[in-house]
Amino acid sequence: MRTREEIERHEHAYLAPFAVRSAESKGRLVAEPAHRYRTAFQRDRDRVLHARAFRRLQYKTQVFPYHEGDHFRNRLTHTLEVAQIARTIARALGANEDLVEAIVLAHDLGHPPFGHAGERVINQLLKAYGGFEHNRQSLRLVDWLEERSERYPGLNLSAETRAGILKHGADFPRYAHPVPLPELGPGPTLEAQIANTADEVAYHTHDLDDGLRADLLEWDALAELDLWRRATDAVREEGARDPRILRPRVTVMVIDLLVSDLIETSAARLARLAPKSASEVQSAEPLIAFSPAIAEQKKAVARYLLDHFYRHYRVVRMAAKAERILTDLWQAYAGDPRQLPPHVLERAQGEPEQRAIADYIAGMTDRFAMDEHQRLFDPQSHV
Repeated sequence: MRTREEIERHEHAYLAPFAVRSAESKGRLVAEPAHRYRTAFQRDRDRVLHARAFRRLQYKTQVFPYHEGDHFRNRLTHTLEVAQIARTIARALGANEDLVEAIVLAHDLGHPPFGHAGERVINQLLKAYGGFEHNRQSLRLVDWLEERSERYPGLNLSAETRAGILKHGADFPRYAHPVPLPELGPGPTLEAQIANTADEVAYHTHDLDDGLRADLLEWDALAELDLWRRATDAVREEGARDPRILRPRVTVMVIDLLVSDLIETSAARLARLAPKSASEVQSAEPLIAFSPAIAEQKKAVARYLLDHFYRHYRVVRMAAKAERILTDLWQAYAGDPRQLPPHVLERAQGEPEQRAIADYIAGMTDRFAMDEHQRLFDPQSHV
């Protein structure tokens, strides 16, 4: 039987010196007794996993809304893919896997319905009130909006997980936060850097896969991408010929090429700089990085996806529909807040009601937002 203390001793002995150790956590906003069998970061991970907002990710868009097909990625499957990639990187580099996983599982909780189209429209509607950004909203959700205890709002996560969520590609918040913000330090921990980069690896590769599945991308045209061509050649050298397995095998190979290069390049940087603590990592240059050659190939993939996938007329049409739906919802609620469920404004507690409306809309799934739009604007719809 392994107790929490034994796990913490194991971390101290086997994690790299620059990893964040759970026994050295800066704690939670509201102090709680330690658990007998789980470390602080394991508890963070489990709290996120059991949160209502985590379950809602199943019906939130990655690129394609849920009704477009059962096999396209959604926010939940994306999050799980990021977690798998991030754990692999963390394990190879001696970082704290549990902290990485806690950050990753929470990183998209604040994403509104309809993906980045939803984020753009809510940010525009909230310009006068500080804007909207999904990483900041993720922190707001775990700090304030989730409900699990009468003793504190939110999930009461550890300071390191909260900082990792906020530093996941985000600048300091431009709008007020209802509880004290975590101490961010000069830069992110290694675990937060891993979470951020694993996110990029996941969405670039699975967007290629989903684009091919939807016939928005063409297999032969992808051969102009060095990374895709390398992955395809490697899979064919293994003997793969069946078209039904070629696409998923090449997708996996792209991930493997990116992750292997990332691990090896980052390990070399860590060996060169030899940080002796997590705080030294935060004061150093970014340590999680690709080699220059792979970084350029990855940029080429990102440019290709922007030109041929995200700007494809079918994707643009879906985004335009999403923007109309969310704009209509906002205008209806802001114009007459009596149309909101009472609990929405009750939660505001002195904040502008526009922020409470944004919380409500951002928490919706695609399905709920479309149904709510119908309830508000279809005269024959039941309320």
